[in-house]
Amino acid sequence: MVAPMQTHPTQIHIRRAALNEMDAAYEIVCEYYEAVGVLVREDRASFEHQYSGEGAGVWLASAAGEVVGCIALRRLSPRSKSGEIKRLYVRPEHRGHGIAEALLHHLEKYARNCGYKTLFLDSKKDLMPAVRFYRRHGYEFCGRYNDNPQATIFMRKEL
Repeated sequence: MVAPMQTHPTQIHIRRAALNEMDAAYEIVCEYYEAVGVLVREDRASFEHQYSGEGAGVWLASAAGEVVGCIALRRLSPRSKSGEIKRLYVRPEHRGHGIAEALLHHLEKYARNCGYKTLFLDSKKDLMPAVRFYRRHGYEFCGRYNDNPQATIFMRKEL
């Protein structure tokens, strides 16, 4: 008799990706690009440059040694006390178990420790579950803060 497959591991580990994990981080971000139809994408080198410096990062969620989710943070400008959340993604088979919340929590804690006062994000109308997720976590609608051609929704949260 074959045991039923476990679809959701009980142990999820969240960590800020180290420089030597940028390939794994970029791989899941590329999966995100395809899943939500991102047109303007960073190449591998730009991705590492934007998300590996001080005040930036990519957090990975792993289960049984496999990356199952991610979220990224970048500084909006060199003198800014504001950051931008990017690339929140959890593989469909792992959704509904608090992974997105855990990723967001780790990112926000890091942002506070870096001295950020405000976090921004953009989205689009066909990602309303993501917009509702951010609303539940204290993000409010705001005016356009960037020139992302796909973005139609802009949000912010005071830390």
